[in-house]
Amino acid sequence: MSPETASPLQAILQFLLSLQSPARILVAISGGSDSTGLLLLLDEAVKAAPHLKISLCAATVDHALRAGSADEAREVAALCTSLGIPHTTMIWEGDKPKTGIMAAAREARYGLLETAAESFEADLIVTGHTFDDQRETLQMRGMRTEQISTGIADAVLFNGRFWILRPLLFSSRADIRSFLKEHGVPWIDDPSNEDMTYERVRTRRKLSTDAGAERNIRAAWEARLALSARGAEWLDRHFTLHGGLLGQVTPDGLRQDRAVLDYTLGRLTAIFGGLPFAPGRAHMERILAFVTGGEPGRMTAGRVVFDLRRDGLYLARESRGILPLVLQPGEAGVWDGRYYARNGLSTSIVVEVAAANAPSFLCLSQETSESWGAEDTSRVIESITTQTRGGWIPVASTGMRGRMHHLPKAAWKRAVASAPVIFAKADFLSPESARMVELAPYFAPFDRFLTRFDFIFANRLSAVFATAPYARLPLRSIDGKTI
Repeated sequence: MSPETASPLQAILQFLLSLQSPARILVAISGGSDSTGLLLLLDEAVKAAPHLKISLCAATVDHALRAGSADEAREVAALCTSLGIPHTTMIWEGDKPKTGIMAAAREARYGLLETAAESFEADLIVTGHTFDDQRETLQMRGMRTEQISTGIADAVLFNGRFWILRPLLFSSRADIRSFLKEHGVPWIDDPSNEDMTYERVRTRRKLSTDAGAERNIRAAWEARLALSARGAEWLDRHFTLHGGLLGQVTPDGLRQDRAVLDYTLGRLTAIFGGLPFAPGRAHMERILAFVTGGEPGRMTAGRVVFDLRRDGLYLARESRGILPLVLQPGEAGVWDGRYYARNGLSTSIVVEVAAANAPSFLCLSQETSESWGAEDTSRVIESITTQTRGGWIPVASTGMRGRMHHLPKAAWKRAVASAPVIFAKADFLSPESARMVELAPYFAPFDRFLTRFDFIFANRLSAVFATAPYARLPLRSIDGKTI
């Protein structure tokens, strides 16, 4: 998995030697040249090295978007049978969106591959992305931003469970097709690869006539990994999480290197705002200008309120625009992009925002005050039980009741107002019922797709939020370095 890799055979051998073993690999195969080549290369290498204790299984995702896709899936199944490789076809069922079909298909594809990996008890998933795909991605991203892109990641953790690896990312499609031709194995050409309505196809046509488009992205990869590590150190030194709801950055933390601030604040904004991506360049410039300007005040960006004070910067989700989440028995979902919830009760539940239930909380607290005070918000927090990946932890048990008096009253009330509250049959959950509902912090930019470039930072963040660490890469090393 090194940028110097040229031969597909060398790439596969290097990949297998880097794997922790024993291992079971799920190969995502569409029938195209890249994924077919990946399957055959792996099969040949695994059979030649039984001492590695690596086995293969395969899955084809039929997106059911065009005629003939089912027949193609059957062709792939027949190929796998001839090789003695267990195979399953996963079908994307249900209505398809009329817009954003490529993004929706990608989401569906990886979700179905996860299901297949679970069924086969696989340890990891591999896909047939090549250096041609890398070049196209770099070209497309280069047209949108002046920043150096890391391109397609060679390793991505999906849903916090399965690592998706791309062992042929620095091998060319031409070399893979030459390998298939030498072995007399045909492949399927997807007609959508010639459809000029797709940006990637247009980019591919342009690159086919641009011999100088190749670029070495090793420096970009190393820089991103270093930034992730520096961001993790920044969290340790300059960031505090209060009650799981309110973030605080020290004044010194706002005086750190601008690249580190850009990286950390961008991702913290996405996490507190429940959004999958950091704010765009224009919004980040606005945020950075505000937090480094030194003048106390407030601003809102990315659904997050930034409250700059003499003792630092406070971050909390703004309480507006937070929609309720209804979960039937056994259902799971993500509320506001910030909390994962699973209903283990025999009745439906509703996850709502605390701000919408302020009168109820005041009634529960048996206070006569007409506005929320410190003790009111303390009782609100005591009614909110957060289940981390490590187990049930009442927020009040973290010592917030004693420490909250030292926090800015308005900032703390704002954070509490954005907290989740769970109802069943229009009433608060009893302690017994609460134990049947899973509620855990959800990191929108990381918990669905986490590239290895952000792994160090994301893992440190999980410690800040008292959640279990992310699954480590199933590799002995990458380019001689462990993560």
